[in-house]
Amino acid sequence: MNGRHWMVWGLMLAVALMLIYFFSSATPAQSVSQMSYSDFRSRVESGAVERAVIEENTVSGTLADNTRYVVAVPSGAQVAELLYQNDVSVEVVPEQDPPLLLSVLINLLPVILILGIIFFAMRQMQSGSGKAMGFGKSKAKLLTEKHGRVTFDDVAGIDEAKEELEEIVDYLRDPMRFQRLGGKIPKGALLVGPPGTGKTLLARAIAGEAGVPFFTISGSDFVEMFVGVGASRVRDMFEQAKKNAPCIIFIDEIDAVGRSRGAGLGGGNDEREQTLNQLLVEMDGFEANEGIILIAATNRPDVLDPALLRPGRFDRQVVVPNPDLVGREKILGVHIKKVPLGPDVKIRDIARGTPGFSGADLANLVNEAALLAARRGKRIVTNKEFEDAKDKIMMGAERRSTVMTEDEKALTAYHEAGHAIVALNVPKTDPVHKATIIPRGRALGMVMQLPERDRFSMSKIEMESRLAILMGGRVAEELKFGMDNVTSGASSDIEQATKIARAMVTQYGLSEKLGPIAYAEDEGEVFLGQSIARSKSISGDTAKIIEEEVRHLVDTGYELAKKILGETHAEDWEKLSQGLLEYETLTGEEIKALIKGERIIRDEPSEPSGPPPSSVPSAGQPRQGPLGGPEPQGA
Repeated sequence: MNGRHWMVWGLMLAVALMLIYFFSSATPAQSVSQMSYSDFRSRVESGAVERAVIEENTVSGTLADNTRYVVAVPSGAQVAELLYQNDVSVEVVPEQDPPLLLSVLINLLPVILILGIIFFAMRQMQSGSGKAMGFGKSKAKLLTEKHGRVTFDDVAGIDEAKEELEEIVDYLRDPMRFQRLGGKIPKGALLVGPPGTGKTLLARAIAGEAGVPFFTISGSDFVEMFVGVGASRVRDMFEQAKKNAPCIIFIDEIDAVGRSRGAGLGGGNDEREQTLNQLLVEMDGFEANEGIILIAATNRPDVLDPALLRPGRFDRQVVVPNPDLVGREKILGVHIKKVPLGPDVKIRDIARGTPGFSGADLANLVNEAALLAARRGKRIVTNKEFEDAKDKIMMGAERRSTVMTEDEKALTAYHEAGHAIVALNVPKTDPVHKATIIPRGRALGMVMQLPERDRFSMSKIEMESRLAILMGGRVAEELKFGMDNVTSGASSDIEQATKIARAMVTQYGLSEKLGPIAYAEDEGEVFLGQSIARSKSISGDTAKIIEEEVRHLVDTGYELAKKILGETHAEDWEKLSQGLLEYETLTGEEIKALIKGERIIRDEPSEPSGPPPSSVPSAGQPRQGPLGGPEPQGA
């Protein structure tokens, strides 16, 4: 029990003793007749009073008729003599002093209450910093073995990044090996990469491997509402690090404190800039901090201040990208260690079917598969659970409770079949792997494509094919139901097609009329200090040509989709539409078999398996309404 609890119990005991004293000294409530002093004197003289009890300034007792009375005696009255003269039985109650301990407690109670209030106020003001008024103390935590040791063996799929940071660990273990050749260890390393790629896990692995003190803190922990607190915490953090050198400081999400300076529109004192200035000085200022290595992580390197990124502060920028096929296989191997697998699970096949997944996505995939197996009452996790988990992650959970009319289902089936048939017949695109008219997530239906390998760029013919695929849903609605019955379900398709066409013209230089020139508007973030005044470098005539070229690209894709669905492959489109109405969900192999006229045989038609889409944009997009919500009329 700490001192705070002792004080609370002491206050409660003091209050209890006071209540006991007051209630014990109180006279029990009885039926008593209140009498005036003059009436009392006349009754004594007439012999009507039998007994009297004198107690300080009051007299109480009984009358001849056994009635109890009480009377207040004025000061100076000779009550005792009056009673003795009239032969009244008199009893005198002496004045009793309270116990010494109770008297001390009563006298000290106000002081104790005041001290208690001050104590609690100081506890509240310290805000967890360890001492009262300790706002400027660093919140950096010293990572120890109790927090769970992580090593490089637990980090998979990012071998190049591990090699960059293993040098830091080797230097901390054997610095003379580098110093004898005149080499100096980098003062800082910045881990850069998309969310979920393992930047924080890599930093924890460095702590586990290096065997030196490891301080960890978040970038947002520096900034408070009080001016100067952030800079003070930076100073205190480096003071702690100097006492424990050699050591490592890890700052997670450093973009919270390291954003570009000069973005404070309107002037004024910026607490965040003061914190950044102090951090710059501590990293590489007039006084060198030997033996302190700073590691930071961010997924927004574009917003960081240039002074923070120069050599001497963050000497290295270690890129932690999304893993490739081999990396995904290694990451899955780490996460599957504790999962009982079925004989049909092949890790390489799962890795091949998840291009674009990050390490966190793969960990979530394994966890979802295990949860599905547990929900189905299985003792092992089979390949079906992994396939269903991928579908759930990428397309959302099935909403079979959604009630759709036959007309809405037909509209959705022909729309999605239009996407799929165009995707099967354009010059170059990713293979179709699944089409469904079962509502998932916010969409009423979708066609998804899966790249056969990791992709890092797209060719012009691939972009033009993508435009035709996106237009396939809208064209299908027009051909089957007429222009008057076209719905808003293709709004997201039209939006994405417009973005692709505009990027082809203004960014990628794929327009014959405009050539390889960038016409994109200045899109710098004003509040990050990147663009205070926007500059317009496009004339009215050029803007008109851009709109014409964008319209031409989209119209070309529209005409290609119309030719495929209305002329060359109209029969295939009809077959697939009827197949979707019958089976609701079809895999890529089943779509090809259906077009060939083969019969689809399955045990569980409601839960087909198939690899999910990657983060690369899919051919067919979820059908949504004009404001981004699900289209209420079906697709």
